[in-house]
Amino acid sequence: MSPSPWPAGLRVGHAHCERVRTGVTVLLPDRPAVMAVDVRGGGPGTRETDALAPDNLVERVHALVFSGGSVFGLAAADAVALHLAREGVGLALGEGGEALHVPVVPAAILFDLLNGGDKAFARPGGPAPPYAALALEALAAARPVPDDGPVGAGFGARAGSRPGGVGVATARVEAGGTVAALVVVNSFGEVCKGAPPATGPVPAPKRRPLAGLADSDRIGATTLVAVATDAPLTRATARRVAAMAHDGLARAIRPIHTPFDGDTVFVIGLHPETPPGVEPWTLAELGTRAADCVALACRRAVFRP
Repeated sequence: MSPSPWPAGLRVGHAHCERVRTGVTVLLPDRPAVMAVDVRGGGPGTRETDALAPDNLVERVHALVFSGGSVFGLAAADAVALHLAREGVGLALGEGGEALHVPVVPAAILFDLLNGGDKAFARPGGPAPPYAALALEALAAARPVPDDGPVGAGFGARAGSRPGGVGVATARVEAGGTVAALVVVNSFGEVCKGAPPATGPVPAPKRRPLAGLADSDRIGATTLVAVATDAPLTRATARRVAAMAHDGLARAIRPIHTPFDGDTVFVIGLHPETPPGVEPWTLAELGTRAADCVALACRRAVFRP
């Protein structure tokens, strides 16, 4: 796998709150993008994923949001959608200066509510949740080359028994173009430095007591993935890439796709044109490179270089 730059045309912004131990990541394409999704975890929390099905109306979308906070974190996407609408981004309804714009902003959340941060916002009389404000901070911080580590939606994450976070990896595609993965690792299972073992006990540090970890560290899961490519994709072929990219999670995390995880892979096609089809071998290579990037990004999120 040959390293390549992060694909042009996709900015990424992170924001976090140290007091609450949570955060938000926003992926913002320069122009409306093709997007598909594949959800395999048993406990997902998502928004607008049904709209991405190839047989549904929406052709292109305007942003993607990852957030901590479980169900409360979905408010981050509301804030992004409203901001973009006020900027004139989205599907135009009406004409001229009176037109309203409706952005399509899919989102997915991970569970970090019991990671030791101050979650008083979810209790009677508590303050406003931080996710809308964090989303606007992440939008303002969006840049062409994404940061990684304990940032954004990965700020309060835990990958099995280790601190989690955001990992990034990129590769070139022999048929032309680049593919990249941004992964937020908050997995129920353990991230392995090498290939996960084929036998032996199934690790579950978030289920059983483990020396050195407080009770609050053993609960909460989900790994979120954004795969981006400048290769031309249809919504159907993007969904095939998303399915193949999930294999990268299986090559890095054991166990994966458990009832406790909300593992979700989005694929973002940044090419300005939508082709009538994609040559099958090109699609096979693209999906394989995507899985390679996902596996490497998972390890980089936990075992930082």
